[in-house]
Amino acid sequence: MSEQIQNQQQQAEKWFRELRNQMVGAIQKVDGATFQEKEWQRPGGGGGLMSILKGEVFEKVGVNISTVHGEFSEEFRGKMPGTEEDPSFWASGISVVAHMKNPKIAAAHFNTRYITTKGKQWFGGGCDLTPAIPEEKETKNFHEGLKRTCNPHGQEYYEQFKQQCDEYFYLKHRKEPRGIGGVFFDYISNNFEKDLFFIKDIGQYFINFIIDNVNRKKDLDYNEDDLRALSQKRSRYVEFNLLYDRGTLFGLKTGGNIDAILMSMPPEAKWS
Repeated sequence: MSEQIQNQQQQAEKWFRELRNQMVGAIQKVDGATFQEKEWQRPGGGGGLMSILKGEVFEKVGVNISTVHGEFSEEFRGKMPGTEEDPSFWASGISVVAHMKNPKIAAAHFNTRYITTKGKQWFGGGCDLTPAIPEEKETKNFHEGLKRTCNPHGQEYYEQFKQQCDEYFYLKHRKEPRGIGGVFFDYISNNFEKDLFFIKDIGQYFINFIIDNVNRKKDLDYNEDDLRALSQKRSRYVEFNLLYDRGTLFGLKTGGNIDAILMSMPPEAKWS
């Protein structure tokens, strides 16, 4: 592996850790509760830090980072860019899922990652909202902010990544979207410094939006009907993550930490 690639890996890993610390600090300040942290090691190489908070505003929020390396299994070899002849890989990333106690605040998801294989390197990730009780202002604020964040990096980014998000976060068996969308991207490999700048901007936008949105809505009144709507929407969240989510499947099939992978699950869900 070249010194340049190693330097890029270090820069990406450092950013994910910095963003993780920002998110943990901002969320704890709003909620008042404290994250419980647990480090883990991957038998095949690498490991990560899992952080979970169960509070009064954030009913359950997980902020996980990991950096792992090794070789892809036979199932993955040839399916990931650069693994046709060499199955070795390195991957670092951050994943955030927030389920809110107030059903009028949308659940929020964010992840970004940097992966390198033999001769290939790329960023992927995205963010989206899953409201149980959609609010026009919440949706409008989220998408307008994403567009403002994407535009300096590429005029086509927002529309392209929004469409990819809508297509990805879709429950085919129910013929319905998971939420109100956001942006979703993969295999971004133009210029490392510029791509990392974009990844940083998306991360900063996400945490700023979440904190502002939570502060705006955390004291809204809600009733039993709202709670039932929340539990039902969470069941759809579970279905998507277990049936379609690439990150969940990737983690489970590459020997990742099961608790960290499944931290995205809501604290409670109902199907009837």
